[in-house]
Amino acid sequence: MALSRLSSSSSSISGSNLLKPLTSALSLRRSFSIAADSLYKSKLIRGFCHLYDGQEAVAIGMEAAITKKDCIITAYRDHCTFLGRGGTLLQVFSELMGRQGGCSKGKGGSMHFYKKDSGFYGGHGIVGAQVPLGCGLAFAQKYSKDETVTFALYGDGAANQGQLFEALNISALWDLPAILVCENNHYGMGTAEWRAAKSPAYYKRGDYVPGLKVDGMDVFAVKQACKFAKEHALKNGPIILEMDTYRYHGHSMSDPGSTYRTRDEISGVRQERDPIERIRKLIFAHDIATEKELKDIEKEMRKEVDEAIAQAKESPMPDPSELFTNVYVKGYGVESYGPDRKEVRAVLP
Repeated sequence: MALSRLSSSSSSISGSNLLKPLTSALSLRRSFSIAADSLYKSKLIRGFCHLYDGQEAVAIGMEAAITKKDCIITAYRDHCTFLGRGGTLLQVFSELMGRQGGCSKGKGGSMHFYKKDSGFYGGHGIVGAQVPLGCGLAFAQKYSKDETVTFALYGDGAANQGQLFEALNISALWDLPAILVCENNHYGMGTAEWRAAKSPAYYKRGDYVPGLKVDGMDVFAVKQACKFAKEHALKNGPIILEMDTYRYHGHSMSDPGSTYRTRDEISGVRQERDPIERIRKLIFAHDIATEKELKDIEKEMRKEVDEAIAQAKESPMPDPSELFTNVYVKGYGVESYGPDRKEVRAVLP
């Protein structure tokens, strides 16, 4: 069952007072991605790192439509979602650089951000595995009767996973308040959607579950769609949202992102669909701010990012003993010992 496509032309832009805060949020996340790129190339961030520039409207529009009591679970492109859930830039950069001040104490790295007190359950590195977990969160919400929902995000590369359809089936059987969000940036790693999926209209693939295609580069369209989806899920059970979006970076920092698509394609999306430029045009059209005011906002966001990086660099690395924490249940008495601390002793019940 497919519902119509939603864009800002079909959604009401309610409240011009939202435009400047949304501009700040978008600019902050774009500045973060640019800075993370630089830190990775300087080898201060190691391992995998999947950046979100281009897709920011999805995380920001979603957050604008829900509360912190609603849950979000996503894959490894998780940094901006964590910021939206109330995480700080200091926690983000500390985690990326493997420092104690990170949200996972420097032990999770780029793919494992987490903030349970704000309903953010990660940050998952196994493709598609977060979707059944998200449906489990929705089951708990229905069981508790707390009138909240779970947004389970996945990419078009994960859309063919069997576990996704199994989780969707049980969610539909039990009318769970689960909203499956496909962030379709059109490339699963380096594979174009049409090469991986016989039917790349992901919002239609729920069969017995309704779906809605959304302009994922339009923050207002995302906000309206998520508001609608939450109301629907609480009354009727699961729904699929396909966010039509685009990433400017490659799949991860190890992917130049230019071998399977042209530079003209990337620059074309930047010119025609960039979420920040769309907001800027609306601001100018409604005489909400001047060019100088917007540049001042961008400058302030870059300053916040730079200050957070400087503080994160001062955060110490985790102690080697941290290798053995958060492995067994607390209180089991696991400790490392020996001259090089390579031997482990555990007291089990």
